[in-house]
Order: sequence, then C-alpha cells, then structure tokens
Amino acid sequence: MRHPQGSTTPDEPLVLRLRELKDRTGLSLAALAARTPYSKSAWHRYLSGGKRPPRPAVEALCRLAGADPGVVLALWDTAEAAAPPGPRQEPAPARRRWRLPAWLPVSALALFGAATAVAAAVALSGRPGSAPAAGTPAAVPRCHGASCQGELPDASACARDAQTRSTVADASYAVRLRYSPSCGTAWSEVKVRSPRAREVSVRAGGNVLTASYPADDTAGVSSPMVSVSSPRGVEACAEVDGKLACTGLDADGPPDAQD
Repeated sequence: MRHPQGSTTPDEPLVLRLRELKDRTGLSLAALAARTPYSKSAWHRYLSGGKRPPRPAVEALCRLAGADPGVVLALWDTAEAAAPPGPRQEPAPARRRWRLPAWLPVSALALFGAATAVAAAVALSGRPGSAPAAGTPAAVPRCHGASCQGELPDASACARDAQTRSTVADASYAVRLRYSPSCGTAWSEVKVRSPRAREVSVRAGGNVLTASYPADDTAGVSSPMVSVSSPRGVEACAEVDGKLACTGLDADGPPDAQD
C-alpha cells in the first residue's frame, strides 16, 4: 500500500518487512496459503497493507523465510499499539480481550524502553522446549475456545499443557492427537524421522483445518487448532509422501480420567 511522499502509517514498516520476507521465501501467494492456515486472499491483504496480519501469521512467515521473528514482531507490536480501536485489525476484539493478560507484561516493560527485547523473548517463549521469559506467566494461554480457532498451538501457548490423547505411528513418522484443557482446543501433530513434505489436519465433525509444510521446514509439525470441549470425536491426520495416517477418539466411547 503506497502513501504520499513523506507520509507513513504505523503499519508501513511492518508491511515492507513482510514483503521482504515473502520475497525471501520465493513462494507465491498460493504457496504461502498451502503452507500456513491463512488463505491466498488473506495473504494478499496482509502484504498489500489492507489488513494487519494476526501475530501467528507473522511468526509463520518468519519461519518460512528462516528469519528471526523478534524484530518483525516488535514492528507488529508498534503498529498494534498505535492503531485506533475497531474491527479492522486482527485478532478480532473478542480474541484481543482473551489475550490481554498475556500482553500486560510486554506493555509494562515497553514503558522502560525494552519493547524490542521483550517482543523477541515472547516470540521465543512460544517455541517448543524454550523457557519463558522472566516475569512472563508460564501457563497463561493467549486465547481460549473459539478465539483459538485456526491459531497454531505453540504461538498461542496452548501447547504448554497439551496432552497426547491418541497416537498412530509407522517406521517413517508418528501422528498424535493433542488436546489443551486450558485452551479448549485440539490439533494434529506429526513427527517425521527424516525431512519430508507433509500435510497436517484436524477434523471435528465438519470442521477441518489443515497446514502444509515443505520438506526443508523442520519446525512445522502442527495443524491449526480446532475449538472443542473434549478431544472425543476429533480426528488427527497427517499425509507424508502420499501416505495418510489418522488417529482419534470415538465420540461415544467411555469417558476416561482426563476428559
């Protein structure tokens, strides 16, 4: 999105950086849509400045480009803080209310001039196996229920209390149905034993969410999350090199101690 010479908006530095990352990936908009939970039209709006992307979309693009998300997420934070309230931006207002507790430490530290460092720490805290930054609640998710729909579990902190409820495996990969009680969400997770392209999906009734990852993406393992009250009736699937494997819990099966 172009502006008159000398005119800038809070989003402009973010949009320019996102375009650079997209160019670095060498992917088309259609390819970006195939590798993330966001559609081709959504990526067009994000990269043209028509709509600010949700935070997980920025993290996903950084991952595909092999870039450190810290600096880019700091630009996202700056644009988000400067934007007037309204329905134009993502996450939606209801989702933003759920996320306020997780963002309060960032806002407070930003007053002391540490916004960039804190943004990087928050981004890193969502990665598997990383320790949370000091002063950041370790178990407070950034969404719950319907506000988590379509988000990725690591980026939203829902993976921190995740339970594996069903598993299927073969010699090349394993598929797990994962469930977060604190977020009220379920998702599919695949572990591949050597670099392979893969598609990961989760189904709850007629609700299906899918993410695709290329063989050289070693970090992408999860489907987007689906909002559910219980993991029963949810099916987790992964397709690796043309082979499909699915696992799940019967919807009408006997309850167990974890339900």
